[in-house]
Amino acid sequence: MSKYTDHLGRPLVAITGLGVVSSLGQGKEENWAALTSGTSGIHTITRFALDNLRTQIAGTVDFLEESSKGASALSQKLASLAAEEAISQAGFPIDDFGGPLFLAAPPVELEWRNRFALDALVRAEGEPGYDLLLAACRRGPQVDMFNTVEFGYIAECLADTFGTRGLPVTLSTACASGATAIQLGVEAIRRGESDRVLSIGTDGSVSAEALIRFSLLSALSTQNEPAHKAAKPFSKDRDGFVMAEGSGALVMESLESAVARGANILGIMRGCGEKADDFHRTRSKPDGSPAIGAVRAALDDAGIKEDAIDYINAHGTSTPENDKMEYLALSTVFGDRISSLPVSSNKSMIGHTLTAAGAIEAVFSVLTIQTGTIPPTINYDNPDPAILMDVVPNVKREASVSSVLSSSFGFGGQNTCLVMTAEPN
Repeated sequence: MSKYTDHLGRPLVAITGLGVVSSLGQGKEENWAALTSGTSGIHTITRFALDNLRTQIAGTVDFLEESSKGASALSQKLASLAAEEAISQAGFPIDDFGGPLFLAAPPVELEWRNRFALDALVRAEGEPGYDLLLAACRRGPQVDMFNTVEFGYIAECLADTFGTRGLPVTLSTACASGATAIQLGVEAIRRGESDRVLSIGTDGSVSAEALIRFSLLSALSTQNEPAHKAAKPFSKDRDGFVMAEGSGALVMESLESAVARGANILGIMRGCGEKADDFHRTRSKPDGSPAIGAVRAALDDAGIKEDAIDYINAHGTSTPENDKMEYLALSTVFGDRISSLPVSSNKSMIGHTLTAAGAIEAVFSVLTIQTGTIPPTINYDNPDPAILMDVVPNVKREASVSSVLSSSFGFGGQNTCLVMTAEPN
């Protein structure tokens, strides 16, 4: 094993660029300042009418022109901003990155207003039918409308903008998507397919329809007032997650390649682990075995023991079910140490960014290693006596952090965990 390979002889994967956009702002500096000060980006929604909606809050990104142009346009813009920041930090040409792109993106559908417009167009031409629908979709503004909801559309646009190589991969593994995009990038480097990769998670899909769908699953918080207090992971009075938007991007390289070109190495993506849960569409297996398996797989892949982890960036959605399951998984893997091991949830401040969450939280995990500052879990005013963890309550903490476990446990049984460490000496 050389200084450039891991315990299994695979290339070590260096992180050389980070980018992030969330409801807290644009860029690492703005996000990190807000996150570590315990600021919430969750607020009452102003983008659309809230009549009869039980949930009226979200961590929407409202400071971009694309915020009013629909989920596809906003998701693309968020991804583009995060990618540009990450590529610039890594020192590669913005328009000629040269490595493959792995994108986690929401499964965007036609918005209601577009469906109604299309329906009106078809009905104006005769009795509605499939032939008329196809004809309408082949002409006029409807062509662009349908392009934007093709699953690979965002990745194709990003590939053109940043000059990535090969077929851009778009994936959607629910709330684990961002972490999965990172895992695919890591594996591409380990296989020797590329010296560098761009992994992005993005989501700009907050809409009335999305809120209604999650409400039907009883997944969202209905504690609308005050909005900034609604997301309260691991608290006894938690009642659901808060939907949010944002994007996280990472440039990763083989350590050998990064060192050879004199890159500034921000950290090492040491291990990835995944485990499917087929118990239920939204609920986790009661014994927590899939989540436990994902955590252990990530540690095994990293080649480190449980006691080497200094901090856990939790999935921490603030739903009764997920937080309980996550505690079961972590306490099983880490034993009694879980009561003193710092475990915090960024979602208490930015909300749940769904397909972007795993990537955004990976960015924050690397920043924790770099700065020695652990972001807090805010709104922790009513501890759950059944969850005995050090959640870094309400106030940031300074600590020496050389290794982080970041967990992503998604709807549909998609579980992916990442282990990040400081640069090896």
